[in-house]
Amino acid sequence: MVDYVLRRLLYTIPSLLGIVVVCFFLTRLSGDPTDLFLPIDASEEARDAFRVQYGLDKPLMEQFVAFFYKALQGDFGNSLRFGEPAISLLAERLGATIQLALATLFIAVGVGIPAGIVSAYYRNSLLDVAVRSLAAFGQAVPTFYWGVLCILIFSVWLKWLPTGGSGGLVHLILPATTLASTLVALLARVMRSTMLDVMRQDFVRTARAKGLGEFTVVMRHVARNAFIPVLTVIALQFGVLMGGVIVTETVFSWPGVGRLVIQAIYARDYPVVQAVVFFFALIFVLSNLLADILSAVLDPRVRYK
Repeated sequence: MVDYVLRRLLYTIPSLLGIVVVCFFLTRLSGDPTDLFLPIDASEEARDAFRVQYGLDKPLMEQFVAFFYKALQGDFGNSLRFGEPAISLLAERLGATIQLALATLFIAVGVGIPAGIVSAYYRNSLLDVAVRSLAAFGQAVPTFYWGVLCILIFSVWLKWLPTGGSGGLVHLILPATTLASTLVALLARVMRSTMLDVMRQDFVRTARAKGLGEFTVVMRHVARNAFIPVLTVIALQFGVLMGGVIVTETVFSWPGVGRLVIQAIYARDYPVVQAVVFFFALIFVLSNLLADILSAVLDPRVRYK
């Protein structure tokens, strides 16, 4: 098991290094930030001073070497917009993003898993068709559309919930529900599929033959075994979820990392964009690593593939 984990850790290193390289050069394609941070009539001396201050006067490869060396130490430089360390701005917004992500996971697991169990148990019934239809619809509709629709219904028409911002649990309901819509649909479909596979196994028929109650058979034997692959999906989707907060936080004005990176992109704030992109990439890679480890722990056959 230790060898397997070490191998997976080694595989993550090239991924992170590649992300750092791609992120650096892609951000440089957006143009010269002096056009945004200095007045149109700024003198060439002022522009040169700005470039020297942030190291933008050096050749591109020299900038990259300096950036790469500092990034390995967790230093992504100072924000061009705020003048503060980019990593500090990221840390300030991180709490709100984690709060939103955990609330989303709570909703997704609390709704998606039971929906998948019910759909599998009542296979081909009207209830099953309804769950599958809603799941397909939930995965097909973009998150930002759900967000706008929820604001229109629950904030503008019914006036039950605030349109955005933060300040309490009531502000978390709409963004978390919106972000959970796709994940609820995915978990329901995966849980239903694995439940149907497990229900065909011999040990389930044996449990029924022993006279165990139907609830005990379904929950203790079927759902428990079906949850193993679902658990790895949840770990894998956490990285995807962190990427999805960018759109959701923007729609609901949620003061998290996603909204910060959108503002940084518009402002061509290279250090902040690079810090946030690296953070999201790190979360995604670590969630993939966690999914691999969970798969190996729950199913030892994975270690030898």
